[in-house]
Amino acid sequence: MFEDSGYKGSVKRILEGAKVQIGDIIRIVKDGHVYEGNLIPRAEFGDEKCVVIKLKSGYNIGVRVDGKTKIFKIKEGEKPAFIPPPPPETKPELKRVAIISTGGTIASRVDYRTGGVRPALTASDLYSVVPELSEIASVEAEILFSILSENMTPERWSVIAETVARKIKSGVSGVVVPHGTDTMAYTAAALSFALQNLPVPVILVGSQRSSDRPSSDAALNLIGAVRAAVDAPFAEVAVAMHETTSDQSIVIHRGTKVRKCHTSARYAFRSINASPLAKVENGEVIMLTDEYRRRGESELVLKKNFEDRVALIKFYPGFNPQIIDFLVDEGYRGIVLEGTGLGHVGAYCFKAVKRAIDNGLMVAMTSQCLWGRVNMNVYDTGRDLIKMGVLPLEDMLPETALVKMMWVLGQTSDPEEAKALLLRNLAYEFSPRTLP
Repeated sequence: MFEDSGYKGSVKRILEGAKVQIGDIIRIVKDGHVYEGNLIPRAEFGDEKCVVIKLKSGYNIGVRVDGKTKIFKIKEGEKPAFIPPPPPETKPELKRVAIISTGGTIASRVDYRTGGVRPALTASDLYSVVPELSEIASVEAEILFSILSENMTPERWSVIAETVARKIKSGVSGVVVPHGTDTMAYTAAALSFALQNLPVPVILVGSQRSSDRPSSDAALNLIGAVRAAVDAPFAEVAVAMHETTSDQSIVIHRGTKVRKCHTSARYAFRSINASPLAKVENGEVIMLTDEYRRRGESELVLKKNFEDRVALIKFYPGFNPQIIDFLVDEGYRGIVLEGTGLGHVGAYCFKAVKRAIDNGLMVAMTSQCLWGRVNMNVYDTGRDLIKMGVLPLEDMLPETALVKMMWVLGQTSDPEEAKALLLRNLAYEFSPRTLP
């Protein structure tokens, strides 16, 4: 009766004795007070002695049960469930936009047993709960994955890229990819390299709060993403999220220059060492830079292969260089170093770095600093690393560098060709100058 309800022990026995089930309307009498509401699951890590009910006001309360507490069943109720409304009617005269859902918080709902969120909504559900989309585009929604973004892999990047390419070749005006926020920047970078010569925008979108929370940012982010897919003049991979804590505007970040900088705030995403591409405000796409790839009739080229034997290593005081040796021995093909300042690692790591390069690994340097670029010519440490063959990656984000190296080594096994590809500016991953 109470499987997956979160109730156990003496509280579970009391509820079973009252012959109530999740969703039933119950009365709790304790210390002269009476509480009535629908019985709902208890959060997994909540107080084991509490019974949780939803009041008529919509608020949830927990009542701690002791030996004197009485629980009565008033009447049967419906078990909590999410039933999406029917999709709005499509308008064939509007431009076509594909929504390819991969999961994440934007496609999740609260699990009352755990108190957390779990993937629950399909792409079609998202379309149903945000009917405003039907006024912007003729939406074609499908679900590709239903995962939280920590479960994203390079193999899945390839599947996403292939699916996006198929939709673009079918003639859509843009593609929107709902995605979990934690690794969305990695996927945005991956698609930026895998989808060459894009003719239309590809917009990744997420949310910091699930769609059933009153403060959710899911709907507005999705509306902004679809608006950009329809109206934006650029043909690039980008990320659409709230610009500030308010609901005034959605900012569009370039896929190779964006990082999640806050764990939970709506404005978590920031463009690093670059201006955002655009923002969506009052239903209008406002460009924020003149440097972007234009929409056009170009022929998309799909290069979806990634090499997963590439590592991103953050240097720190006391770092053990045997970690580098381990990667060499395990057959890795590349290492991105996240060095200090202008691009340094301790001199005691030099032997391991040189061994990696001598064994054919591609080794490149980025900085732990958010702002600025590596310059390995300033100090002896940097110059020595360059002489060994470490490749400085200017102002490329470490995450983007990791993804790009995976992509480069998925395209070629020739060391010189791989080096040339890594150092070529393919999707605005390098900025020509450091912005103040």
